[in-house]
Amino acid sequence: MRRLAVLVLLWATSLAISAAQAESDNHRAGKYATLAGVKLWYVDTGGKGVPIVLLHANTGTIETWDMQLHAFARAGFRVIAFDRRGWGRSMADAASGPQPGSIAGDLDALADHLKLPKFHLLGVAGGGFAALDYAGWRHERLRSLVIGASTGQFSEKEMADFVARIEIPEIRKQPAAYREIGPSYRGVNPEGVKRWSEIDENARQKGAPAQPLRTPNTFAKIEAIPTPVLILAADADLLAPPALMRIWAAHIKNRAWVTIADTGHAIAWEQPEIFNENVLKFIKRH
Repeated sequence: MRRLAVLVLLWATSLAISAAQAESDNHRAGKYATLAGVKLWYVDTGGKGVPIVLLHANTGTIETWDMQLHAFARAGFRVIAFDRRGWGRSMADAASGPQPGSIAGDLDALADHLKLPKFHLLGVAGGGFAALDYAGWRHERLRSLVIGASTGQFSEKEMADFVARIEIPEIRKQPAAYREIGPSYRGVNPEGVKRWSEIDENARQKGAPAQPLRTPNTFAKIEAIPTPVLILAADADLLAPPALMRIWAAHIKNRAWVTIADTGHAIAWEQPEIFNENVLKFIKRH
């Protein structure tokens, strides 16, 4: 009987592993959306759940969202992420539209292409710039907005002066992992750092221009956003520390705030369980 029980346990474990692998393969399977100016590579977990769209950082692609794709889909949401124009597999197409366009414009076109109902929008770091830009333009399409570890790329001198005061000399000449991943994570998870760095090294296509914001992000712009907003700060973030984020967060009328401890700029990668828990708790209310 004991041997039978062991065999049953091994069989069940094998099924669980196979199911997890199938889920992983499903989430990784992407496709192209042919839009004006771009062939946009995206993943869509499908289903009838409320959509949540993920906008990756300047150092990322769809691949940085694996731990969110799984968690949010298991929670019943339809999860969509795309490689920004000039990043990952998305290909600019000058014959079909002007270049370089904007992330907000590509997001809106993808939402039309997929016929999305009102959706949640989540952006981290550079993806946060674009998420705020989109919410300032098309808030009526959003159920909620989540911004993580982002300076917001605001035009105000107050923000530029703060960034200048905290900038470590020549930090931009260092590998991205040193400025974006917190020291605790680098110390305890070398394999995670290696994988993050591999994604970053292959993220931006050679010579690809950065897409500008559709309109500059300003305090006045975000003050007009009626959408509920969750702001997630990382307390070991060298680029967007909590004190910096609080400056622009004060101009969001309908906001919630969470600080995640012992975490660097790569907030969703370093602390996925805590990050996901806070995001899900928030978006389930909206």
